[in-house]
Amino acid sequence: MMPFSTSTRIRTTAAPGARRAGMLLCLGLLCTVVLALPGGAHHSHGNYELTDFTHLEGTVREVHLINPHSWIFLEVPGEGDGAAPTLWAMEATTPVGLRRNGIEPDDVLPGDPIRVRCHRLRDGSDGCLLGFVTPLHGDPERGHGIEKEWD
Repeated sequence: MMPFSTSTRIRTTAAPGARRAGMLLCLGLLCTVVLALPGGAHHSHGNYELTDFTHLEGTVREVHLINPHSWIFLEVPGEGDGAAPTLWAMEATTPVGLRRNGIEPDDVLPGDPIRVRCHRLRDGSDGCLLGFVTPLHGDPERGHGIEKEWD
């Protein structure tokens, strides 16, 4: 058995370019993991009753095509004589997701009548996860009468 000597060292050297490339690769992987974690945790439809659709018809009061979710605020007439209208908040996908589904920013505008099929909030409040929207504004250039998916 050889005695341990402090003068004997094993030296490994890597080319400076290889070491830098390895560090950049590790940094890139770390950034990818860190940026992906919030996105995976964010998207949940647990707030909504996904087993059935609620059907509504009304007038668009506001449209917000923003990230991470677009929104339509829909005024739905009250049921019965003299009943006050109800404002519904309807969550949709991102503007990019809407474009992928063939929806243009001017397809639905404030003041337009629309018909929707959506998944209502589990707590029963006036909010939905939009499934499908059918514009009823009468303009064929903006998709009148054509139902499109908004989620």
